[in-house]
Amino acid sequence: MLSLALPLACGVFLSACASQQAVGTHGGATITGSTNLTDDQLASAARSWGQRYDQNPKDRGTILNYAAALRLSGNTDQAIAVLQQGVIQYKDDRVMAASYGKALAANGDFQQALEVIRRAQRPDRPDWALLSAEGAILDQIGNGASARDLYGKALAIVPDEPSVLNNLGLSYLLSGNLEKSEEVLRRASVQPRANSRIRQNLALVLGLEGKFSEAEAVARNEINPDQAAANISYLKAMMAQADRWKEIEAGEKKTRQG
Repeated sequence: MLSLALPLACGVFLSACASQQAVGTHGGATITGSTNLTDDQLASAARSWGQRYDQNPKDRGTILNYAAALRLSGNTDQAIAVLQQGVIQYKDDRVMAASYGKALAANGDFQQALEVIRRAQRPDRPDWALLSAEGAILDQIGNGASARDLYGKALAIVPDEPSVLNNLGLSYLLSGNLEKSEEVLRRASVQPRANSRIRQNLALVLGLEGKFSEAEAVARNEINPDQAAANISYLKAMMAQADRWKEIEAGEKKTRQG
């Protein structure tokens, strides 16, 4: 059932699958870890940070914020170009390297992304954010077991870090272990620094498990109530369709055996 429902659900709960993050604020709107800003707000943020970048292209915070705003607004190639200059300016900055690696991964350059992140990592003093970023890339290329091992190492450094728990929960989701995914995302969602994206991911998993009432209750607190209801209705329809395909496959198998 999961293999049929998940790709369609990703189209509905966009932030649950995109997992893009930004830093900083613009015009009173927080961009950090948010995928709830409108296209106009994201475009405005990108313009604002772009102006600051033009004035001082070597400022670390400006580089990170501008690249993040570009990524969230869909300008991944430009974000990569900005971060390429950032890693040249800040060669030993692991946050810069992690941001560059994530941008490369978002652009589908998984091997280069892994090389960037692994090169920035220090075995004697491992950085939890780099471990989590590497895990997210491994999940995207289908190596979930290794990804979850890295999330475990990251959590050993920063127990209950919501961003790492979120990645771990989504990793279990991708592997088809909905029960474990729900357990981890519940743990992530109650952390003080948990954001809306994490709670939307929890709603997604609850919906895929068929816990529609609870999923809608969680989603209503994060998105427009009408959209939450529409999302759950969509999931119900897709899961019903998945069940029908399961019945057809079972019937065909029985016919072949007969």
